[in-house]
Amino acid sequence: MHVLIINGSPRIKKYSNTDKILSEFTKGMCEKGDTFDLYEISDKKSWDNIRKAYDESDNILIALPLYVECIPGLLMEFLETLTPKTGGAKMSFILQSGFAEGVQLRCGEAYLERLAGRLGCEYGGTLCKGGNFEIRFLNDENRVKATSPYGEMGREFSANGNFNSDKCKAFTGPEIFPAPVRLMVGFFFRTAVRKSFMRDAESLGCTKPLDYKPYT
Repeated sequence: MHVLIINGSPRIKKYSNTDKILSEFTKGMCEKGDTFDLYEISDKKSWDNIRKAYDESDNILIALPLYVECIPGLLMEFLETLTPKTGGAKMSFILQSGFAEGVQLRCGEAYLERLAGRLGCEYGGTLCKGGNFEIRFLNDENRVKATSPYGEMGREFSANGNFNSDKCKAFTGPEIFPAPVRLMVGFFFRTAVRKSFMRDAESLGCTKPLDYKPYT
C-alpha cells in the first residue's frame, strides 16, 4: 500500500505536533513494507506539488490539529483549491488536539467525514486523539513516550487500510471524564498548568499576564 500523507498543520515542521505524531505513525505503518509520500501545507510553495500528488493518488491521509473545534484556516484555504476526485479514491484522517476528551473532537470528525464525500472519496475513518498540546515542548524521551502509541495505530492502518477497527475507535480514550476527574482537572489547570503556561509565555517573550484583555 502506498499512501499520500498531507500534514495539515499550519506550523512549520519544527513546531508541529502533527509532524511528530506522523513520525511515529509512519514507522508503524511501514513495518510491513507500506510506503508513503509526505507533504506539509505549511510550505505554500509546495502546494502545486501537493495538488499534483493528490490528483494522482487513490489513498490519501490528511493529519491535522483541531483548534477549538475548527480545522486550521490554512488547511481550509488549501482544500478549497482541490478538485473532487472520481474513480474510487479513499481519504482517511488523523485528528489530534490538546483537548483530552473524545467528545471535543466529534464535531471535527463529522466534518471530515463529509469532506471526504465532497472530494469524491470513500471515507476511511478518522483516528481521533486528544491530550497532545505539550508534545513539542517535551524532551526527546518524553516525546517518544507520548507519540509511540501512534506507531501501533500505524500498524493497524497498514493491516486494515482504514481507521474503522475497534482498536482505532478505542484509541481516542474517554469520551468524557467522570465528574470527580473533571473537578480535579479543572483545579490542576487553574494552578499547575497555568503556571506552566506562564513560563512558556515568558520564554516566548510575552510580558503581559495570560488574562490580559487590551480591548475591553
